[in-house]
Amino acid sequence: MANHKSTLRRIRSDEKKKLRNRYAHKSTRTAIKNLRASADKKEATEMLPKVSAMLDKLAKKNIIHMNKAANLKSGLAAHVSAL
Repeated sequence: MANHKSTLRRIRSDEKKKLRNRYAHKSTRTAIKNLRASADKKEATEMLPKVSAMLDKLAKKNIIHMNKAANLKSGLAAHVSAL
């Protein structure tokens, strides 16, 4: 167990950040799944910028790697253009 006050505060704040990051990551994965499942080109075209922004935010906060975000965005763009 931590002994210092600052360490205890750090543990509490890390737990909050972990939950926030987990929520953001999970909601982005759900959005990606919904975009891939969409068969309507108009709907998918509207969803693509929102999902791309979500991926960019995750990469900016180092929740996922920037190259992974780029690969996912590329694949989703190809999927939408193929519809």
